[in-house]
Formats: sequence, C-alpha cells, structure tokens
Amino acid sequence: MSTDTPAPEADTPELAAFRREVVAWLEAHRPADPGFLLPESFMEVGSDEQLAFLRAWQKQVWQAGYLGRAWPEAYGGRGRPQVEQDIANAEMARLKVPFCTNTIGLFWAGPLILAIGTEAQKQRYIRGILSADDIWCQGFSEPDNGSDLAACTTRAHRDGDHYVINGAKIWTSLGNHARYMILLARTDPQSKRYAGLSYFLVPMDTPGIETVPIKKLTGEYGFTQTFFTDARIPASCLMGREGEGWKIAMMTLTFERGASGGQAGGLSRMAVTVDDVIALAQRVKRDGRPAIEDPWVRDQLARFVIESRGDRLSTERQRIPALVSERPDAIPLSNKLRLSEHHRRLMQFALSLQGSHAARWVGDAAAPDGGLWPRSYFNAFAATIGGGPSQIQSNIVAERVLGLPKD
Repeated sequence: MSTDTPAPEADTPELAAFRREVVAWLEAHRPADPGFLLPESFMEVGSDEQLAFLRAWQKQVWQAGYLGRAWPEAYGGRGRPQVEQDIANAEMARLKVPFCTNTIGLFWAGPLILAIGTEAQKQRYIRGILSADDIWCQGFSEPDNGSDLAACTTRAHRDGDHYVINGAKIWTSLGNHARYMILLARTDPQSKRYAGLSYFLVPMDTPGIETVPIKKLTGEYGFTQTFFTDARIPASCLMGREGEGWKIAMMTLTFERGASGGQAGGLSRMAVTVDDVIALAQRVKRDGRPAIEDPWVRDQLARFVIESRGDRLSTERQRIPALVSERPDAIPLSNKLRLSEHHRRLMQFALSLQGSHAARWVGDAAAPDGGLWPRSYFNAFAATIGGGPSQIQSNIVAERVLGLPKD
C-alpha cells in the first residue's frame, strides 16, 4: 500500500469530497465476517473458500473505481490522478477492510507490464489483474539457490515458436491458484550469473507445470513448489528480449520493494499496527495491572509510535528534493527493510505483553484475540525474507546509499 498520502486536513475541497465518497462506499460495502479464518496476506491464502471471498472483494473494489484508479482507462483503470488512489488506499487501511488478494499482479507484474510491456501484453493481462479473474504468482526463487537469484538454473530453450522449460521454483505464493507466473529462466546454458537469463509471462495451465503445496510453521499453506517438465510455452510469452531477464527482474523488485511507484493500489495485507498493540496493552495484565501502566511498556510503545510515524513522514519527505538531495535513494531503497523489520519487532513485543498466553494458538478459546498475535508474529518473518531477505536489503542500503565497498 502506498503511504504517500495527504493528511485529510490537507485535502482540497475536491479531494475531501472524494475521501467522503470512498469512506461512505467502504462503510456500506464492507463484507461481513465469512465465518472462517481469513489470511493476513496473499502469502497465507491456502483454501478455495478464502480465495473466492478475497477475489470477490477485490472485484467489487475495482468495479467501484477504487482499485487501479491511476491506471489507464484503456486497460481497465480509471485514468485519474495518483493522489485519489492514495486516498482510497489510506481509507481502506484505516477502516481495516480485507486486502486485495492478487498482490503480485497489482503490485509487481501489472506495473511492470504497463512500464515496458507491449500493447498486446497490456491489453491481454491488465484488466484480468485488476478484476482478480487472473491471479498471478512469481517464479524467481529456486530450491538449491536460496536468495542467490542470479544462480538461476531453470532452463528455457527455444524450439521454433515455443520455449521448452525445465527446472523448479520454490516459495511460489498462490502457485496452485494462479493463472500466470512471472518467470526467470536461463535461455543461454553456457552463460553464468546475470547473462543469459530471460523473463517470461507463463500460463500456469501449461502441460508439464505442477505445483505442490508447502505447509508452513503456522499450519497454513499459501506457498507451493513448482516443477517444470518439458513445459512448452509460446515464444510470445517472452518479455523484452532474450538475455534481458536480469534487468527486468531487477525492475520487478523495485516495484515489489516499493522503491518504484505505479502499483494499482488496494491493501496488500491485513495490517496489524502499533495502535492495535496499544489497545492490546490496555487489555492484558502485567503484575495484576493493565500492561500499559508499566513504565517500561509505555516507553517501548512510545518508541514504536515514533518509529511508525517517522516511516510515514519519510515517505512525504522524499517528495521534497531539498530534504533528500544528499542521498535521494535512501528512503525508497530502505523502505522494505525498515517496514518489514519494524513489523516483526512490533509483533514480537505484542507477544511479550501476553506472558504464557502468547503460546495459545488459533482455536484456543483462551488465546488473546483468537490467537491473532502468535500467528501474526510467525507470518511477519515472510516479509523479512520475500523480495530479498533483510541481510540483502542491508547490503543494498550499504552499497547503493552509503557507498560502502562490497567487501
């Protein structure tokens, strides 16, 4: 979700009217509790009923005009100023409505296709991304290569008007539900590292593609391992030219990590915020008294509030050249690292407030808030790994912002 959002008091009369319109629509159309556990993000969607509920919600938001609002009308958007989408995003977050499940399409693949795709690709893919009719997944990570994306061994060799793909990918979020995959594969088997990689938009119903669900520590699914065995895809699935895969993958990651704008909007997860932790501290007991009365707890909460507010203000700061002229890339390149680690530490602190109750899991009647907190804590690690682990993000900031040597 974009946080580059004007405060309500800064709205022009036109934007204030639009904000009221968004709020009225969200309050009138907020879906009722479905009666089953909803995932926190697209990485936890593990059942058909969860996906159906979230797809229906995304389509409703799009049809109302509050998703893809700044994307071109020709492809299913509304062609409106980005600030209107920012306002819609902010109100969705404030009112805690469900997230839009097609995250990889809305936030990564869609912006990439709009930026460098052909006209045929834009016409073919963008509307389905917005409506959630076409769910997307990502085929970057591999079982034997960890976070070393350049060590990609999945092969794609040209055979007439097709490419034949062999290999495996892992941690494929929504892999068993997706219609398309953004895939990085090696088209030059003699190449090493960055050269010889190519980028494809792959139909997941292609014969020879198999997905196997992976059960997570939380008991949820959402991830799969994906196997390619002589899977033949049309040559038109190639994005850009052969050998440009690394460049296009890096562009994809700038969208994924929030360093580049142009995303469709909506919520990418059901955010648990510092305000929720403050409310928790008012309810749980510490030494027989509300935890929030403990000076140490109050001090820690104040630190989290300051950090959270600082992250929001940093996004506004980056729009003012005079404030970021010395290191213009510092904020966008550090966003993913700062936000994911902040959330992980916040969830860990929330657990510390609960004492032995922190061990109570979803389904335990005595679990605070139905087991939300331990589940959120374990799920928080996903964001510190996906899109580049925190260690790699720290190296990126060190090298590209601070100018430190690789060694």
